[in-house]
Amino acid sequence: MAAPTQHVLVLGSGFCAGPLVVYLSQHGYGVKVASRTLERAEKMIAGLDNVEALELDITHDSAEARLHELVPDVDLVVSMLPYIYHVKAAKVAIAHKKHFATTSYVSDAMRELEADAKDAGIILLNECGVDPGTDHASAMKIVHEVQSKGGYIKSFSSYCGGLPAPHFNDNPMGYKLSWAPRGVLLAGRNTAKFKKDGEEVTIPGEDLFDSYEDMHVPGFGPLEGYPNRDSTQYEEIYGLTGIQDLVRGTFRYPGWCATIKKMVDLGLMSLEEDNSLPGKPYPELVEMLVTAKGGPFDAADPAGSVAGVLGLEKDSVIVKKMAWLGLFDASKPIPPAGNTPLDALSALCEERMQYGPGEQDCIVMLHQFKVEYDDGRKEHISSRLISVGKQPDGGSAMARTVALPVAIAIDLILQGEFNDLTGIQIPITPRLYNPILEGLAKEGIEWEETVVSVVPQQSSSTVNSAAPSPTSS
Repeated sequence: MAAPTQHVLVLGSGFCAGPLVVYLSQHGYGVKVASRTLERAEKMIAGLDNVEALELDITHDSAEARLHELVPDVDLVVSMLPYIYHVKAAKVAIAHKKHFATTSYVSDAMRELEADAKDAGIILLNECGVDPGTDHASAMKIVHEVQSKGGYIKSFSSYCGGLPAPHFNDNPMGYKLSWAPRGVLLAGRNTAKFKKDGEEVTIPGEDLFDSYEDMHVPGFGPLEGYPNRDSTQYEEIYGLTGIQDLVRGTFRYPGWCATIKKMVDLGLMSLEEDNSLPGKPYPELVEMLVTAKGGPFDAADPAGSVAGVLGLEKDSVIVKKMAWLGLFDASKPIPPAGNTPLDALSALCEERMQYGPGEQDCIVMLHQFKVEYDDGRKEHISSRLISVGKQPDGGSAMARTVALPVAIAIDLILQGEFNDLTGIQIPITPRLYNPILEGLAKEGIEWEETVVSVVPQQSSSTVNSAAPSPTSS
């Protein structure tokens, strides 16, 4: 193989970085993987051509100086680090006039770098994973197609979830961890905003899991969907001015929302620090939470005490799930990092909700549109992705759907496809999303679209004429 002429610096060696590095190596790029865990990075790149592992702890005081040493020798920097470190890396990329990419949402701090990026003539690619990322791309493809035909989108919903594949959905919680448990739990504290019947609706974080819908995904089965953060901003981002219903949300298997709601009610999602918690047995945390709610606590029956304060039966499914996690296990001490109720719970989730060797995950995404045309025609359009992981021999569905979109985009950037673009970019324009979706289809990640024509009311009944027309992006 000829020596690569272009090079990419990948920051981080977490599980989502693997498919990214493989793709770039297979497409002829030289890749440097910088990780604070050198052994992990070396294991990840084993057998790949033109890839080297470097040690870099982004949290260390020397990290910025080390980045200034590494970045001049590459053509693009991609951060697969936690989002709080993206801006530090992006600033160095801008200083050396190198393109920068990440899969995370555009933060306010990242937005502040746009003018500098434009002055440097570089792209800051953001939101180019799965959610955010291909959720934008696959939705905007339909939005633009409808608008090109003179249609108006009156309603839009978009849900996505990373879940155990159905045949590996075998623990009481109905969930396994494909990303950090703390992040999963923190996401359940966010206030949600969406539009319903033309009005903005706000759901406080503590009520989020009372606001789920029972849904059915064709070809997959029943799921719960709950709203995710601020959906209303996408009225402008997606060009859906005047839309009546607009919501973006998260999928989970049935039973998740009711369980997490009761954990919220008990106080397990609290971030109030208590440095006396680490080392205590979990039932002492439970006692603290129960008594704070004004309930009696029986040390001989912590499950019954929780049931009483939450208005549940002791043998209820939810209390049994808490027991399965280990909340009532007096032999289990809270670990050193568990100095808040949420962190103590996170440690249990990390221990109990892992994927076993070779177990497959899946990504399920569903967009639903209600469309009207000037001539009176109405359509219901859906776009569905069901992507199952390739374990044990290949990457997980989460890793592949996060990493491959940004890998494809990096290839396009370095091939000069977007030389006229600068500043912050996300995949909501045809120039960006079409080649990304086409590249994903070659990797076996495809959305199936269905259009149902709604016949205008005739006499006293409405007739629906289904006209499926699957297409591939």
